[in-house]
Amino acid sequence: MTTLFVSDLHLDAERPQVTELFTRFLHDEGRRADALYVLGDLFEAWVGDDDPSEVGEVTARALRAVHDAGVPTYFIRGNRDFLLGEAFAQRAGMTILPDPAVVLLHGRPTLLMHGDLLCTDDVAYQQFRAQTRHPDWQRQFLAQPLPARLAFAQAARAASRAHQGGLQAQGTMESITDVAPAAVAATLSQYGIDRVIHGHTHRPAIHDLHVDGRDAQRIVLGDWYEQGSVLRVDDRGVSLDALA
Repeated sequence: MTTLFVSDLHLDAERPQVTELFTRFLHDEGRRADALYVLGDLFEAWVGDDDPSEVGEVTARALRAVHDAGVPTYFIRGNRDFLLGEAFAQRAGMTILPDPAVVLLHGRPTLLMHGDLLCTDDVAYQQFRAQTRHPDWQRQFLAQPLPARLAFAQAARAASRAHQGGLQAQGTMESITDVAPAAVAATLSQYGIDRVIHGHTHRPAIHDLHVDGRDAQRIVLGDWYEQGSVLRVDDRGVSLDALA
């Protein structure tokens, strides 16, 4: 059977066609899979499990149907939905994994990540990430009224666009927002694993590497802005495909 990987769907009410594409994918291929992994940024923004958005409810029902069909479904938080909690995960039938997580994938140990931890050259983002992942910050943020949290998410997206615009003006956008090769090598070396699968960078590709004197592989999932992107893994190998 086939294990499926997706990431960076950025589901949002402003792009209903993407939500429809994802729910159709879950209904058709998702229910027949050996397992499904969502490696972060399922939503464009997530400010707490009490957000009654229609996109969230539609997605939860579609994912729950995959779980109810007997397909284990796993989730790693991304930089847009790091506040997704156990309440939503239970509704959706998902198991939340740590970032990074090691899994045995068709007999091969594989490291799974969202991918933002590998972008170490983006110092400003890493500082923001460290702040917003702290339990005290999250506790204080989630205690705020929902409208205040939604306003913060909107401001954060605007700040992110401004940050990326500044990098583009400097001509450093491509290098700083991509993974740092040294961080990839160090992470694979730390875990003693020769394959990593991640999203975040929106640069789908399969990279052959050489780490610690042995061959290694980095598989990058694509985003779902213009089309879908799915990684299929089975006993024969891997296939990274666009999904229309």
